Amino acid sequence: MKLTVGFIGAGNIAEAMISGLTKVDQSIQIRVTNHANTERLQQLAVRYNLLASNLNELVENSCVLIIAVKPKNVKDVLEQLKTFDLGGKLIISVAAGVPLKLFYKFLPGVAVIRAMPNTSTTVLHSMTGLVRGEDVTSEQAEMSEQIFSAVGKVLWIPEEKMNALTAISGSGPAYFYLFIESLIMAGVQLGLSEKEAEMLVLETSIGAGKMIAESEKSPGRLRKEVTSPNGTTYAAINIFMEEKLAETVVKAAKACALRSEEMEGEYSV
Repeated sequence: MKLTVGFIGAGNIAEAMISGLTKVDQSIQIRVTNHANTERLQQLAVRYNLLASNLNELVENSCVLIIAVKPKNVKDVLEQLKTFDLGGKLIISVAAGVPLKLFYKFLPGVAVIRAMPNTSTTVLHSMTGLVRGEDVTSEQAEMSEQIFSAVGKVLWIPEEKMNALTAISGSGPAYFYLFIESLIMAGVQLGLSEKEAEMLVLETSIGAGKMIAESEKSPGRLRKEVTSPNGTTYAAINIFMEEKLAETVVKAAKACALRSEEMEGEYSV
């Protein structure tokens, strides 16, 4: 059966997923709709050769409906969806902080999966957490895994772990981008041009990522192999330790998880 996917919402995460999916499987029929921005829909339709639709057409012609709107707008979408016959369809929500119980309230008996990908879907390296709802069949679970495996790796988790996952992989890319921005700034302050600093930092980060992905050694072991006692790297690492980098990272991740938990409370009623 041909996979038909409808995106409700046309923001950054929707485009990241669409970009990844169209790179790996041209046979997937993708439709997209949003509340009012027809210009944005047409841009996506042209860029990725997909179908810009209204909600009626999208629901009728899609076996998988991906809700990719801002969390505050999920209730409005569910109010609209409850007027449709959704028998046999799979709902996948990628809205952060919106618990499954809200979907059960508006769409009782409908198959729902809660997902937390990240924007690395664009380059086929997303890490996506999946939570299986009560009425999801084995076939539908496999279908969702097929979609997200096409753009990276997946991890099935119980819903109570979703806030932790959001803090690590959902928001995680932004943490790395911030560090890279900071390292480029350091290069400029040390006398490099911005272009030189950017090239050095980007290639270094790509190389470090590949080392972690392809080596059997742990990140800690790799770090120690680069860090000679009392050498240049040691001088830098020592500052990170003195400034409590590890504690700061843990504190930031906990703040992210707490905000995700707060959002669950805000969007569950």
